[in-house]
Amino acid sequence: MTDMICINNFSKTYNDFSAVRNLTFNVAAGEILGLVGPNGAGKTTLLRTLSGIVPPTQGSLSVAGHDIVQNPLQAKQALGYIPDEPHLFESLTVWEHLEFTAAAYRVSDFKTAAEALLKLFNLDEKRLHVVQSLSRGMRQKVAIACAYLHNPQVILFDEPLTGLDPAGIRSIKQSMQERASQGAAVIISSHLLGMIETLCSHLLVLHHGQCLYFGGMADALQTFNQVKKDSSLEDVFFSITHADNEG
Repeated sequence: MTDMICINNFSKTYNDFSAVRNLTFNVAAGEILGLVGPNGAGKTTLLRTLSGIVPPTQGSLSVAGHDIVQNPLQAKQALGYIPDEPHLFESLTVWEHLEFTAAAYRVSDFKTAAEALLKLFNLDEKRLHVVQSLSRGMRQKVAIACAYLHNPQVILFDEPLTGLDPAGIRSIKQSMQERASQGAAVIISSHLLGMIETLCSHLLVLHHGQCLYFGGMADALQTFNQVKKDSSLEDVFFSITHADNEG
């Protein structure tokens, strides 16, 4: 499979603080990587750097073969990023957000895809509502619909299920699997370890900005099953990070 996300010797430093240190990993087309770690582990810094919002201090990061520093426009064209707090235009309607996104990414004849996304996320009846009037969960679905509209090859989620009801959670999870099955490389950062375990094919554990584990999800669980029968990702997480012993 083709690697759609390539991170090589990446570090990010803020003054004297190292948020991420010497991180190297790849995500291939069709893979879903679960990104987990305690608060302050460097997860959001990684996603923000990979999306081109903040520059790396060291190393290289590429999206769909495009270096995010040397070819930022091409990299961002191939990318969909949904932050933990989506920044939407308060005075625009749901449909106007899709129109704006289509114009920004030069998506021709976007209406068919936009209609399908509204239906998928149960936003049909909200298309003419300004986002300021929407609930937190509906705003999240608008952000994801906009991120999907240009059919990105790489999709980054930072705590994607915040504020969603059970139906919304189910539709978002199914959409992640569908996008991966169509060839997208997906990264999901979340503290919901049960969701990460069932949804993701691969796992990256960060702690204090360093990689403690990177590999297949099944391999991680199998390794710890040899120590404790029927280990869950929660068992793996606490064993690797010792986070349960920290304040």
